[in-house]
Amino acid sequence: MHDEEAWEEHGEHEGRRHRHGGRTRMRMGPPGPGGPRKRGGWGPGWGPGPDMWFGRAKLMRGPRVRRGDVRAAALALLAEEPRNGYQIIQEIGERSGGVWRPSPGSVYPALQQLEDEGLIQAETPEGGRRRYALTTDGETYVAEHPEEVRAPWDMVARSVGDGAIEVRDLIGQLAMAAVQVVRVGDEAQVAQAHKILTDARRSLYRILAADDDESAGEQQPAGEQ
Repeated sequence: MHDEEAWEEHGEHEGRRHRHGGRTRMRMGPPGPGGPRKRGGWGPGWGPGPDMWFGRAKLMRGPRVRRGDVRAAALALLAEEPRNGYQIIQEIGERSGGVWRPSPGSVYPALQQLEDEGLIQAETPEGGRRRYALTTDGETYVAEHPEEVRAPWDMVARSVGDGAIEVRDLIGQLAMAAVQVVRVGDEAQVAQAHKILTDARRSLYRILAADDDESAGEQQPAGEQ
């Protein structure tokens, strides 16, 4: 709950800065089981889990997020039920398969804009936390613009390509398997795992090297071959 409150606190600040024309430089990355800045890892001594690596490494081209996608996603989710900003961020990440993880710096200003337009309103249930819900005008808007709010996270997820997503998932599975071998395997098994991973890395680089060789051969003058 403390992590969720931290997200909300940052989010409210972003919304206020957006309203007053301030610029934002949010450095909080995609959330993990531990909340902002505390992404899930594999246990003591192993550091962050694959989400941290995928967030820093450009394993695939970034998702193509169009102007208005965050707004559409917020409206679509709030049409289902009231949610706070943290829940909207988490839900978008889950529904896009982890491909699209909007930052608080993009979600909370969008919520503030929707509130200024009278399409959503902030509410605090008795004993609960502050959340957002559609107004009557918001419900009318969603009903009149079904194409705009129809699962925008699916469109964003498809923009990176199915192959890239599958490779990313395989890398995570491979990493978890390797960690398991090191944790419970004996020295011989660990050595075998080391050899498998080393051979796999070399094989992957050979794929790129083969492409380079083919390109060089195509560009080489016929008389020099």
